[in-house]
Amino acid sequence: MSTRDTNNTAVHRTRGRTESQRPAENGSIRKHDNHTNMSDATLRNEDMERMKAELIRHVQSRLNELLERALSDSMQSLCRNTHTHPDHTHTHDRHKPDQGKVFVARCSLLDELFEISHIRTIYHMFIAALLLFIISTLAVDYIDQGRLVLDFDLFYYAFGQLGTVVWAWTLMLAYSLLGPYYVLSVWASLNHSRGWRTCVSAVAALTLCAAQTSMLGIFPVYIVLHYQLPPASRFIIILEQIRFVMKSYSFIRETTPAVLKNTPQKVEPLRYPSLSSYLYFLFCPTLIYREVYPRNPYVRWNYVGMNFLKILASLFYLYFILVRLCIPVFTNKSNQPFNTRTFILALFHAAFPGMLMLMLGFYAFLHCWLNAFAEMLRFADRMFYRDWWNSTSFANYYRTWNIVVHDWLYYYGYRDFLWTSFWELVTPRSWICSYQ
Repeated sequence: MSTRDTNNTAVHRTRGRTESQRPAENGSIRKHDNHTNMSDATLRNEDMERMKAELIRHVQSRLNELLERALSDSMQSLCRNTHTHPDHTHTHDRHKPDQGKVFVARCSLLDELFEISHIRTIYHMFIAALLLFIISTLAVDYIDQGRLVLDFDLFYYAFGQLGTVVWAWTLMLAYSLLGPYYVLSVWASLNHSRGWRTCVSAVAALTLCAAQTSMLGIFPVYIVLHYQLPPASRFIIILEQIRFVMKSYSFIRETTPAVLKNTPQKVEPLRYPSLSSYLYFLFCPTLIYREVYPRNPYVRWNYVGMNFLKILASLFYLYFILVRLCIPVFTNKSNQPFNTRTFILALFHAAFPGMLMLMLGFYAFLHCWLNAFAEMLRFADRMFYRDWWNSTSFANYYRTWNIVVHDWLYYYGYRDFLWTSFWELVTPRSWICSYQ
């Protein structure tokens, strides 16, 4: 009995000692796990700090490179303009920022955005959509008629009578080049003579008004109505009429004050703008006349060719939009009686094609066409539009989607109206600056 009790006591002591050791072992395991987690968190924090430092260093290096490049380009442009046009420093002094538009060498916004791969993806999506339009049109024609139908009757109709458009445009160009220039030159040479100043100014003003009304007002409208030009040809004549009117007015508006302020001495002759500068202005993509513009050193002919190729692709894009999305829908609508339902359906059917045509018109004309002529003429200021797609109001949209026309309306419409009206006496100058 005593031996059994002794053994039981030993067993209980051993078991108690073992059970008392288990919490200590669990505690040491927990401490080890906590230490491991803390070391992992420390390593992760160190890796994050290292990555943050590398990212900041990389961004700073890129910003420094961009800043150095921008400063070097601006200095080269300044030196080039200084060495190229040393005789026209007084012209730049006359056109100060508060007196008119200042032209600066800069690229178009889309050219800068297309350097980013993510933005260029959108451009590739539009190209893919154009290819899809072409393939679907050819497939439908082949299934319906058993052959490929590649007729562009719509193009032939829209751009018909191009011979009439060419000779009418040539006459408008000849008048816009020679008419205002020589009338103002004669007026400038006779303006400073005593006793005849009022008569000379009145005769010159009446002659210019009659000539402008006849050649740039009545003549284009007569050509459009008399020859019954098709839509695209009519559009070309009307747009060129508006362009010549705005450019000739800008030349008259900028030259007249300069002639009035310029009092020739007995030895020095009267300084008048050259015909070559006016001819350059008639073709460069701006509506604000200056004797000197910032110029690029050379012409990138591959860039010019790509822009004209994009214009041609945009025309084909427009053709396939009309053929696939507009003509079939509105042909069916024409057979139905006109009511509210038909009008609403037609409106919503035209919304998507209209949006595509708006974007194509913007890209083909305001970007490709103007950049092509600017490159051929080495015209360096390519700010033809701003980021109108980020506009939050119609006021900002109308100011940013067409900078060329907005500048003309602002300087020759809004500011001249304030100058000639009594509101200039009570309107603070900060209002005028904030409007721009």
